[in-house]
Amino acid sequence: MSFQGCLECCIKCLGGIPYASLIATILLYAGVALFCGCGHEALSGTVTILESYFEVVKGPVESLDVFTMIDIFKYVIYGVAAAFFVYGILLMVEGFFTTGAIRDLYGDFKITTCGRCVSAWFIMLTYIFMLAWLGVTAFTSLPVFMYFNIWTICQNTTVTEGANLCLDLRQFGIVTLTDEKKVCTNTEKFMRMCDSTELDMTFHLFICALAGAGAAVIAMVHYLMVLSANWAYVKDACRMQKYEDIKSKEEQELHDIHSTRSKERLNAYT
Repeated sequence: MSFQGCLECCIKCLGGIPYASLIATILLYAGVALFCGCGHEALSGTVTILESYFEVVKGPVESLDVFTMIDIFKYVIYGVAAAFFVYGILLMVEGFFTTGAIRDLYGDFKITTCGRCVSAWFIMLTYIFMLAWLGVTAFTSLPVFMYFNIWTICQNTTVTEGANLCLDLRQFGIVTLTDEKKVCTNTEKFMRMCDSTELDMTFHLFICALAGAGAAVIAMVHYLMVLSANWAYVKDACRMQKYEDIKSKEEQELHDIHSTRSKERLNAYT
């Protein structure tokens, strides 16, 4: 194969890539990876802080305490990572099959009712996932807010030197009202927590997880725009297909009528 033929083949293949879906998929994978990876490590750092500085003890296996909730959140993160990895692949495949360049590559195709239903289903599902990620983003902002308060107090220890401020876990609903777990600013334990790497690292990991959730929301919005455009394309292609079928049928009927009349005239002449 000549160089010119290879170049034309490469240009044709590159023209068949749905770049809008590709950008949305990359953004989705980056956001989900950032949220899942940083969120998982931030939860592990939270366990270390609770055990080391607030002296929270894990309850029995059958009890639903903060450590059990953290384990549940970790399993949810595993499921989110796997589910959206598959969903991103499905949306990329849908983008390939609704790209006009793929139609030119494989020849004309028939727009079936099933194809239109699949496109509509993806639009509805992506809209639901966008709302879900908005909820995840709002939920992730809660630990960011809590750690920001603790981090701010640690950064302003000279200002609060005369005051005795306490961080009580009961205010955040982490422990029960009867279980008093708090750390005050005038204690050595609070100073060790502020100087530790766990607090600073966990705080910034939660910020990265929040940024990842926001990126996933943007990716879902991008997908909605792509899917809506694909739906409009499929709908117009279906109408054009019906028009071409009707036009071809009418032309065939006119051709048959013309042939019949020509035969009648020939028979009358003979």
